Amino acid sequence: MIVLIIGKERMMKKVKRFFLAGLLLVGATAAWAQDEIETTISGDVVSSYIWRGQDLGDVSLQPTLGVSYKGLSLTAWGSVGLTDPLDTKEFDLTLSYTTGGLNIGITDYWFDAGLDPDARYFKYDAHGTNHVFEANIGYDFGVASVQWFTNFAGNDGINKDGKRAYSSYAEVVVPFKLSAIDWTAAVGAVPFATTSYGTSGFAVTNVSLKATKDIKVTDSFSIPVFGQVVGNPCSQKAYLVFGFTLHP
Repeated sequence: MIVLIIGKERMMKKVKRFFLAGLLLVGATAAWAQDEIETTISGDVVSSYIWRGQDLGDVSLQPTLGVSYKGLSLTAWGSVGLTDPLDTKEFDLTLSYTTGGLNIGITDYWFDAGLDPDARYFKYDAHGTNHVFEANIGYDFGVASVQWFTNFAGNDGINKDGKRAYSSYAEVVVPFKLSAIDWTAAVGAVPFATTSYGTSGFAVTNVSLKATKDIKVTDSFSIPVFGQVVGNPCSQKAYLVFGFTLHP
């Protein structure tokens, strides 16, 4: 047991070092290639926060801030409820790399609820943190893309044996165009039992269809508006989401 605890503590330290290295790499890149750095600033307003088939809140504001250079990107994303103070508050950092159709990345999720009753962001204790660390790998074939996500540290769920579940999620996404509107169909599943997704084994947790249309406001400004139908066969729940995106 002592060896296991030490191992987990070392893993958490390695994760923090990885993110620090990513920040330094992006900063160093900006120093000599500022004219090639791309910046993303946007914010979504959604009627419900539905994530991988799970209901995480009602009306929410979800800002995004990111920088990227030659396939390497560092992105900050958050969510806060606008109508219910008990809704999920979230702050995520993702370091990713894309080359051709291949993409890999690591995300540090932070939630206001978790193992730390004081919801401290800078508490990374393996047995008392609200952070969840997830690795992902995927490939975009053009007509469809596939992604695999696995939690490897932090406040992960447990399996049937009461041990860390290494909670995973796989998804297939198919984009298409219909009636001058951009559509996206997706199917996602959880392969193993985990309390993180409320599954007792393999389960399809997300079947969704999303439509997006740009609403032109001026010659230089438009607002993407989207609607989405989401079903979770595992929990027997279904959701209808409306939202829009604001960006410079």
